[in-house]
Amino acid sequence: MWALRVHGYALAVSFCFIALVAASRKTDPLEVKALKDIKKSLIDPSDKLRNWNKGDPCAANWTGVRCFDLKGDDGYFHIRELYLMTLNLSGTLAPQLGMLSHLVIMNFMWNNLIGTIPKEIGHITSLILLLLSGNKLSGSLPDELGNLKNLNRLQVDENQLSGLVPKSFANLVHVKHLHMNNNSFNGQLPSELSNVSNLIHLLLDNNNFSGYLPPEFSKLQSLAILQLDNNNFSGNGIPSTFENLLSLVKLSLRNCSLEGAIPDFSSIRNLTYLDLSWNQFTGPIPSKKLADNMTTFDLSHNKLNGSIPRGVVYPHLQRLQLENNLLSGSVPATIWQNISFSKKAKLIIDLDNNLLSDIFGDLNPPINVTLRLSGNPVCKKSNIQGIGQFCAHERRDVDESESTNSTDVCPIQSCPVDNFFEYSPSSPVHCFCAAPLRVGYRLKSPSFSYFPPYITSFESYITASLNLSLFQLSIDSYEWEKGPRLRMYFKFFPSYNDSYTFNISEILRIGSIFASWGFPRTDFFGPYELLNVTLLGPYANMIINTESGKGKKGIKVAILIAAAASILAISVIIILNLLLFRRKLKYRHLISSKRMSSDIYIKIDGVKSFTLKELTHATNKFDISTKVGEGGYGNVYKGILSDETVVAVKRAGENSLQGQKEFLTEIELLSRLHHRNLVSLLGYCNEEGEQMLVYEFMPNGTLREWISGKESYRNFSFEIRNVIYVIFR
Repeated sequence: MWALRVHGYALAVSFCFIALVAASRKTDPLEVKALKDIKKSLIDPSDKLRNWNKGDPCAANWTGVRCFDLKGDDGYFHIRELYLMTLNLSGTLAPQLGMLSHLVIMNFMWNNLIGTIPKEIGHITSLILLLLSGNKLSGSLPDELGNLKNLNRLQVDENQLSGLVPKSFANLVHVKHLHMNNNSFNGQLPSELSNVSNLIHLLLDNNNFSGYLPPEFSKLQSLAILQLDNNNFSGNGIPSTFENLLSLVKLSLRNCSLEGAIPDFSSIRNLTYLDLSWNQFTGPIPSKKLADNMTTFDLSHNKLNGSIPRGVVYPHLQRLQLENNLLSGSVPATIWQNISFSKKAKLIIDLDNNLLSDIFGDLNPPINVTLRLSGNPVCKKSNIQGIGQFCAHERRDVDESESTNSTDVCPIQSCPVDNFFEYSPSSPVHCFCAAPLRVGYRLKSPSFSYFPPYITSFESYITASLNLSLFQLSIDSYEWEKGPRLRMYFKFFPSYNDSYTFNISEILRIGSIFASWGFPRTDFFGPYELLNVTLLGPYANMIINTESGKGKKGIKVAILIAAAASILAISVIIILNLLLFRRKLKYRHLISSKRMSSDIYIKIDGVKSFTLKELTHATNKFDISTKVGEGGYGNVYKGILSDETVVAVKRAGENSLQGQKEFLTEIELLSRLHHRNLVSLLGYCNEEGEQMLVYEFMPNGTLREWISGKESYRNFSFEIRNVIYVIFR
């Protein structure tokens, strides 16, 4: 009776402690009120924010709300991230967003929000990522956004924003990414942007900018991508100072009403992509050779004259477009003759509609090359053998995806496609059927024109960034969109495991890297954007945007503290019960008395908790015929589980029994030992006074037996045993 009373007291203390921990996690009341006001301004047809009326935001894990791990100096927890991407939200952005004064990431991408951007957002000086792409926001950008001194990335592309770019943006000294494309911004580009010295990607294409290109932009020595296509800088040319943008990888000024001569960009040794098409440029093509790593050189639809420089030879060139100009003279065959093409390489040379009258060299381009000469006088020269095939009007620029599917030989009926499982195309395990994680992804400004030669390196980049194996990624499809932008659809497969799925923590980890722009910088592939994470099949009930590794850490700490308190309380119960029973019973009754005490279980990935019934059945009631060894810990039995898995069951003897806590601690330590030369711990049993460990079964004995030359292994010489020792020591 006394033991039961103590048991009840301890449990009460434990539950009180857990309640205390939960109650101690309190969000700043001002931020709680702000969130409720923010919700009032939103229309949520899918009811994704239904839990925003329950409990505390940080303690109750409100959808899309992520908090700091630790309390602030004011004693409250503060909101770190507002992640409300792709939730089908409409309505407006509330001014109360400015009350989230500790916010680091604000993500409302790919919703249907209307109205203006609140100037109050400019009060959140802690903000690093401001992500509002893919909505229907209108009006101008508030000057107050220039107060965001810690901002790294501003994405407002694909909205209906208009007006001038605020001159206050000159104060965004830490900004590296300004993505404002596909809006209706107008007026003169402010020269003050040249003060944003850390800027690396400036995307302002598809707007209504006018005036001139600021020569001061040459001060942007970190600028790698400048994309200004489809604006109206009528009557102006490219400033000669742009020749000093030495970090440029991509310069795209397509259809900008520019005129004058083309500057000499030969000093920009990283330049890979140059598009000056659909302008009014005049004069000759600069004779100095550009960087060797050029992939795209597009000067089409201008008024260029003179001849094609014979130095236009680039080993990685994919697209040379000079059509619709006034170029004359000969077509230099050196363009394709001095290139060693890989199997997947392709080169399009479009010289249509010029004044070209001859071929310099042999007209025998390899199969990888598409040459177009339609509309040139050279097409009328019958003495040039084979000229006709290059003068047809047929145009076909299709970048087709190559299927990597190698699962045709796998039995369809063995993979439950109705639950969105499928065979992993590249898995080292043949016909590995698993549930992939599906991710929509887009490269916003790639520095190439043809993807297949770079697919392998791109896959390596993605998987290395996510700490995954190369075989876990399959690019299911990709297509070029206007921009040009490259949209693709990923399938990530779990590594080989018994569940054939990702666990929730791994899904959250992968999603968090995508959503926080955690990939290493690459100017060749350019900036990217996450379009969606599609959760189907076994993942259908998960909500990826409610948690993250960082956002959950504080909660995990609280749970661990509470769990520790519970374990401590239960440990006290066990100790007190043991003392009580020790007074009344002899040692042999001690073991059986443990059946009356509470068994403790722990959950460790890859380690299963077996019942005594399972292991008793597996070993034929621990029959002597299943015994394969013994040691200081106890006897070892060979067992066969219900799924036919053969295991070794190590059963503790009476003199080897440990306390519950010590036993579970040992299990946790053993579960961390991973080595190709160690047998893996598969599980344990901690039930009715029994303590057992379940390992992989090694049919050929132990390493010690092989080295020592035990009777059944004496056919191995000392030298061979010594080699075994050296390899496995």
